Amino acid sequence: MLLLQEETQNSDLTFLGFDLYKLIEKLQSWGESIILKLPNFLVAVLVFIIFWYVAKYVSKFVRNILMRSVSQDSIKTMAGQTAFAITVLIGFFIALGVMDLDKVLTSVLAGAGVVGLAIGLALQGTLNNTFSGVILSFMPKLQLGDWVESNDYAGVVEEITLRNVTLKQSDNNYVIIPNSSIVDSPFKNWSQTARSRVFINCGVGYESDLEAVKKLTLETLTKEFEQQSPEEIEFYYEGFGDSSINFVARFWAPVTKRRDMLIAQDRAIIAIKKAFDANDINIPFPIRTLDFGKNKFRSETITIANSNGSDSAEA
Repeated sequence: MLLLQEETQNSDLTFLGFDLYKLIEKLQSWGESIILKLPNFLVAVLVFIIFWYVAKYVSKFVRNILMRSVSQDSIKTMAGQTAFAITVLIGFFIALGVMDLDKVLTSVLAGAGVVGLAIGLALQGTLNNTFSGVILSFMPKLQLGDWVESNDYAGVVEEITLRNVTLKQSDNNYVIIPNSSIVDSPFKNWSQTARSRVFINCGVGYESDLEAVKKLTLETLTKEFEQQSPEEIEFYYEGFGDSSINFVARFWAPVTKRRDMLIAQDRAIIAIKKAFDANDINIPFPIRTLDFGKNKFRSETITIANSNGSDSAEA
């Protein structure tokens, strides 16, 4: 009799065709599951947080201890980032195991292949930059702190990530270049060589003694810039210009960035100008004469008869 009465009361809990009793029963079961799983959830969160902080120390350990024999900072950075990601993933999987979500994890991994294929097709450019970043990290010709020129930009390499390379230009602005653009395009690295050859172009007047000019220029540059074996200072006349006989002088100087090149050229130009002035050697410059003809104006007198028969004159 009681069972029949309970069933009758339960059957009356309907609203707009929905069985409210079943809904309440479902919500109660969810609440019980949450309460039962809450300790596991808290433990899983704690495990993930612990592994997150452990990953930071593992990354530092890999960079500073395991990779200390590697001279390239980019490789150390890449190895540290990889170690951090692997440690975090391990913590994530352990956290799922604590929450008894092993079956869910299996299902996720089973569908990861299809999802990965779709993501790979959608993010071809990003994946290209990622693989290019790995290549750049292991390139000995590109390291952090180098001064490079690439894609019409020049600056110090501040950072190499899986996606891009960050350059700090001489105007103190940052340029972010995708890794694929650097891998697929030529780039010039000023910092890979301790010394570079500097070029100076100049010209002397046609009345100058060319042999004396050559000797004086070589002596001046030799005093200003010390050359190492087998380096040497070179001087070549290039041709007859409109107002001068042009030459190029080449010498070696310690150059690891664009600023060093400008400093060396500045010193050379000042030294050569002083030497030429002291020996009365003329460095001619083009002279252009502009002749403007005088404008000629004509004055005429026009006589116009008005309606009254009188004449009026206008100049």
